[in-house]
Amino acid sequence: MPVLSIDALTFATHDMARAVRFYRALGFALHYGGEAATFTSFHAGAQYLNLILVEPDKTWRWWGRAIFHVDDVDAIHAIAVAAGFTPEAPPRDAPWGERYFHLTDPDGHELSFAKRL
Repeated sequence: MPVLSIDALTFATHDMARAVRFYRALGFALHYGGEAATFTSFHAGAQYLNLILVEPDKTWRWWGRAIFHVDDVDAIHAIAVAAGFTPEAPPRDAPWGERYFHLTDPDGHELSFAKRL
């Protein structure tokens, strides 16, 4: 039986309030939890982006990248820059047929915001 979709992606954080503020600033809509919670969930289309608070002794290194498809890559980039975040580079068109940019969240999770061309 094939896997049909991803329902949710969960990122670990050492600072829930900081992480919640970051994702809300990018336009993710809060579904459950919040700055004082140990578990928070945001809507990501029909799926969810979750945050879980972990102890400071839990650490991670580069783990990969989450890709979020959006209607307007340049608008999300402008929102990120206006919020004081530093994307890796301006949006660009890729040879594989997407316009995208990368941004790292405060806990080191790499995000890509993309739209098919």
